[in-house]
Amino acid sequence: MERQIRYVEALREAQAQILRSDPDTYVMGLGVPGPTGIFGTTKGLQEEFGSDRVLDMPSSENAMTGIAMGTALMGKRPIFVHMRVDFALLSIEPLVNQAAKWHYMYGGKLRAPLTIRMIIGRGWGQGPQHSQSLQAWFAHVPGLKVVMPTTPHDAKGMLIAAVEDDAPVIVFEHRWLYNIKGPVPEDMYRVPLDKAAVMRAGKDITLAATSYMTLESMKAAEMLADLDIDAEVLDLRSLSPLDTDTLLDSVGRTRHLLVSDTGQEEYGVTAEVMAVVAERAFNALAAPPRRIAMPHVPTPTTPALADLYYPRARQIAQAALEALGSSRTLPPEDSADTAWKDAPDPSFTGPY
Repeated sequence: MERQIRYVEALREAQAQILRSDPDTYVMGLGVPGPTGIFGTTKGLQEEFGSDRVLDMPSSENAMTGIAMGTALMGKRPIFVHMRVDFALLSIEPLVNQAAKWHYMYGGKLRAPLTIRMIIGRGWGQGPQHSQSLQAWFAHVPGLKVVMPTTPHDAKGMLIAAVEDDAPVIVFEHRWLYNIKGPVPEDMYRVPLDKAAVMRAGKDITLAATSYMTLESMKAAEMLADLDIDAEVLDLRSLSPLDTDTLLDSVGRTRHLLVSDTGQEEYGVTAEVMAVVAERAFNALAAPPRRIAMPHVPTPTTPALADLYYPRARQIAQAALEALGSSRTLPPEDSADTAWKDAPDPSFTGPY
């Protein structure tokens, strides 16, 4: 029987195997060696590999990013961890103006093999400054690779591939994914940083999604299946570069598209995916593409607003019905579905 471990355990295992296999790698971040170890993803690593390879840092993200980049120039391969993507905004200048551009500016002779883990997503009223999903910002910058693994298998394989890549790579991890389980090989392996994955084959509509919204799309596909609608679920996985071949192949077969993302709707990932399809496969579409993402307002803290702000599987399924022009209706929600819980399901116990 194939081993099943949690997403958080897959991330920790990936880092441990990276540290064992390559003496030039190290992990750094605020709280990395702390008792909770970034929600468990770095727990115990300092005890195994020492304080010179698993480092805490002061609350000085800009300066510490400069240190990480400097060591990358000298042959190291750092993994820099931000407990919230919001904290990474303090390091935008060295990351965007320096690391992302060196390879281009110096004719390929200078590289910055820097991997930055950034945690996104909602959870227990984190609010406007601790639960943003800013992946579109980083995907917009030439020179940065941006990935969003959804499954434990991809979390481990894409992190290993990111560290071994010579480009700076941003790895976005949604908090609500940390406790999901899935098959993960014990060996070191790599998942390509430029390929989408078909999570569920279908013929009626393509549900393209990122990160946690891929799981919500899978649930939506089950709802649609009860109405005899066969949805294909496409996990985009990589935003930069975007796997347009797999995307266009799927839309070419289903002729309908609904894109879901954890970030804002306006000027975001959903807009880019729809633009690619409209430009390159317009004639394949039997109806206008649709999108589901966050509204263009700051992230709320209060339960009443959070329920309205974050879309879930039911909204995806309803939007798919509208995209298909279907007159079929979803069954009424039960009380368990409508009760407010700032968690994906009753089994969820963390991270905060």
